[in-house]
Formats: sequence, C-alpha cells, structure tokens
Amino acid sequence: MNVDTMRAIDHYAGVPLTFLGTLLDKTLRTLGGAKKVRPKNVLLIELSEMGSAIIVDPAMRKLKAHIDGELHFVIFAKNKVSLQLLGTVKEENIFTIDESGMVPLAVSTLKFFKWCRDKKIDSVIDLELFSRFTALLTGFSGAQNRVGFHSFHNEGLYRGDFLTHKVAYNPHQHIAKNFVAMVDALLSEEEQLPYTKRIIGDNEIQIAKAPVAEEEKQAVRDAITERYPEFDAAANPVILVNSNASDLLPQRRWDRANYCEVIKRILDYNDKAIVLLTGAPGEHDGAQTLADCVGDARCINFAGGVKFLQLPHLYSVSAFMLTNDSGPAHFASVTDMHTFVIFGPETPALYGSLGPSTPIFAGMACSPCVSAANHRKTPCTDNQCIQVITPEWVFDVIRPKLDELTVDAQ
Repeated sequence: MNVDTMRAIDHYAGVPLTFLGTLLDKTLRTLGGAKKVRPKNVLLIELSEMGSAIIVDPAMRKLKAHIDGELHFVIFAKNKVSLQLLGTVKEENIFTIDESGMVPLAVSTLKFFKWCRDKKIDSVIDLELFSRFTALLTGFSGAQNRVGFHSFHNEGLYRGDFLTHKVAYNPHQHIAKNFVAMVDALLSEEEQLPYTKRIIGDNEIQIAKAPVAEEEKQAVRDAITERYPEFDAAANPVILVNSNASDLLPQRRWDRANYCEVIKRILDYNDKAIVLLTGAPGEHDGAQTLADCVGDARCINFAGGVKFLQLPHLYSVSAFMLTNDSGPAHFASVTDMHTFVIFGPETPALYGSLGPSTPIFAGMACSPCVSAANHRKTPCTDNQCIQVITPEWVFDVIRPKLDELTVDAQ
C-alpha cells in the first residue's frame, strides 16, 4: 500500500476503532482491576521509519540493562533489516507486519496479538507519534504496562486512551531523548503526570558502533573494484552520495541536478577521489541518471553494490557521505564516517543523525512543516526550504572535509 492509502485507513478506520477500543479496554480493566507489574518482557513498536530503528537504540540499550527479561520489537516487514544493523533485539524476538495489502495486513495483525501472548509480553512502548494503528496494537497486546506519547491538552491526533504511562512528547528536543523519556516512564517507580520529569543529557543518546572486521572492509573494496577497476584503496578516497529519499516525505529530496553540480565540483577539487552513488537495487536507474549527468568515470553507480547489512562495511572504508534527510544518514551513525545531511521540511534539531554529522538547513519561517500533529503530511508543493540550498552552499560546507583528504594524502 502507498503512504496516502495507509494514512487514509489510519484516519477513517482508526478514529472509530480507537474510540470503541478505548471503551472496551476501560471496561475490561475496570472489571478485572488494573494490575501493576514489573517490566520483564518488553515490546517496542516502530513500524514505518527505518531510521528510527537506529535512533531508538540508545533507549533500547538502557532498557535492556534495567530489565530481567527480553526485548521484543514489531516493525513492518520491509523495514526489519534496519534492526539487524546493531542486533540489539534478538532475531526470534522481532515480529514483522506485512503492509503489502489489506488482507496481509489484517492476517499479520491477528497473528501479532497471538504472538504477544505466546511471548508473555507484559509491557509495550509505542514509539510512533501519530499512528492510530499502533495505538490499537498497544491497547490489545495484552500488556499491563503501556507507554506512549499522549496529547494531554494539545490538539493532536486522536488515538484513543489505552496508555498506563502517558509521556509528554517534547517537540523541542531530539526524538532520541523522547524515546529515552519513554523508557524512563516504564522504569519509574513513582507516578508522574506527565512523564518524564528529569533532564536527559546528550551523553545518554550515544549510538553504539557496529563492529567491522578487516575482511568485511576488503569485501567492499573488492565490490568497488568490480565497478571501477582503477580503484586503489590507498590512493582513491571514497565519497558517498545518496540522492534518494523515501516516498513518506518526497519534499525532502534535493534536486538531482544540484547533486550533479556538487559531484562535478568534488571531482574537480580532488582528482583522486571517487564518488559512489548509493541506493537500493530498485534505485539503480535513478542513480544512473545522475551518473550520466556527471559524465565522469570516477562517478560510479553503486546502487545495489552491497547488501543492506554491508552498509557499515561500506561506510567504514569511505571518507564521508552527502545525503538527503533519509535513512542512510542514520544508518551511517553506527560508524565513524562523517555525514552531510540536507534538511528541508524536517529539522535536524529533532531528527539529526546521532553520528558525526553536519546538517545543511535553511531554517525558513515555514520549516519544519511536518510534525506529530499533521501525520507528517504537508500541503506544500513548492519546497523552497530545500530549493534555496544551492550547490555552491553545499560545496562550501563540505570543502573543509575535502581539504582534510588532501592533507592526509600528503
């Protein structure tokens, strides 16, 4: 299903279902008595954003250190691989929901409710900001403890009232800190309204680094050589460019012609550097269009050049990456590679990479125009927030990193 169809279903079916579900849940809890249990088997729900599966890792590691039990995760099937980059959640504790159509979605959802009971899930943390679907998954998971963002007196999206631990979403701090606040709420031994009443420091949202062996790096170098036989790892610094962005928010895409201009400048500035155009196998044609625009043998279409789980290996042999605000910016944070991330309708203050990163952001009066309150659906059809970012601007930002490569080569 496409994104707009899923949004429509979430609205037209989600509102009445969460209302009726809330009435049923409150009735059952009143009759059965609300029970407090110590968190042991904890489920986290984050379906749609691959990058968020990385951003939530500091919160998951904190949770893992404080419970005498197991972490579990539910995610859309197509996004599962993002959880495997760091391996914080065991493979057998990951449940995938098939969103390819209405019937697969319904069938996998029913299986999910049984899976929760088989796994004896006692606590759920709903990481989604605006999904009524995940509110229903939380409400009918069978868990006694249910943590999530609640609108309180805000005019946010109606998601029913299934939560036992209501956390105030803070749109003025990084989403990773909001995730830590949810873990704090679950672990708290005292009632708070709203959760969580403490300062969360930057040191609490450090990303773990993926271990990469030398033979794994060499396998990537061999893959580069297959597409660029002249490649010399000692002489040719590798620069990555990701011009793709998901369909969830197409306004994030910087124009391909701009990428073309920046890549030409990079190759002119450093006559040893090679640029790899990264992407999934399905993005090969778009990458080829960009490679044809650049028209230089040192600009290589590398879409599909490595498997997803080899991305940390690729990042570990690369100097830096220029990318749209999208998943690769977060995937790269599990390594020490620097990223330059172009932001438009989103803000780096909330969704910036937790790795070494430099955001490129105009900060227009209308930006960010997507939030938890609007289902990340903007009316904008003229994304000036990203169009005003010029190739000259971007090149000036990345030039110091290019200068470092020249110094290192001497």
